[in-house]
Amino acid sequence: MQKKALKMTKTLTFHTLDDFLEGQVFVIDKPLEWTSFDVVNKVRGTIRHTFDIRKIKVGHAGTLDPLASGVLIICTGRKTKTIDLIQAGEKTYTGTIRLGVTTPSFDAETEVDNWGDISRIEALDARSIVEAAAQNLVGNLEQMPPQYSAKKVDGVTAYKAARKGKSVALQPKAVTVVSFDLNSFTQEKINGVNNSSHPVVDVAFEIVCSKGTYIRAIARDLGEILQVGGTLTSLRRTKSGNFDVENAWDLNELLETVKSCAPATKNE
Repeated sequence: MQKKALKMTKTLTFHTLDDFLEGQVFVIDKPLEWTSFDVVNKVRGTIRHTFDIRKIKVGHAGTLDPLASGVLIICTGRKTKTIDLIQAGEKTYTGTIRLGVTTPSFDAETEVDNWGDISRIEALDARSIVEAAAQNLVGNLEQMPPQYSAKKVDGVTAYKAARKGKSVALQPKAVTVVSFDLNSFTQEKINGVNNSSHPVVDVAFEIVCSKGTYIRAIARDLGEILQVGGTLTSLRRTKSGNFDVENAWDLNELLETVKSCAPATKNE
């Protein structure tokens, strides 16, 4: 039975099982609400099913939060040995920080737990926000990871403890923010306590930073510096090292392309 040709938008470097075993590096545009491990498991499962094999090494080069989209690098076979090298590169993100509220996770995973002082929020202007970011959040930083993170302390994962209302003793980590550009400032009104109107300022940004930088922590710290609170409302990784989201695979497109590599005997 002749295989149906698929319309391709990428130059294929894989056709056979040996290609996957020798190793592939896929740049995937991770969908929202997928964990990085969800993507790894889906790619691994598709390769296994397509070639009727029991196991193959598949891993990712740098975790991306479920509520973030963008560049997720997946390695197969022998290329998994290059993961440490690949994920060491600088990362570029775009997104939006909401000033005027906080959440326990410092993103939209959890509900607002603190409403900033209205007079301080209404006094915010673009210049004061830009200066706060430039003077405090660019360069070499000692960043405290969020409690809602995958950090482990004495075998306890921080986010698992946080979801039970507990905390672990996290330690600051050295990170580098190469640039932190704030591009637009939008004043909004949202439903606050008892459905009252509460002001916020949504700040669109682009940030270039080292491996291991928590952008949620950047949002938290900017809000604390301005004394109004801050949380991340959207995040997209546009680059990781030399890998750009413009050249990334749509996940479903990649999976269908892998399936099209099934041996002819399997399609008969």
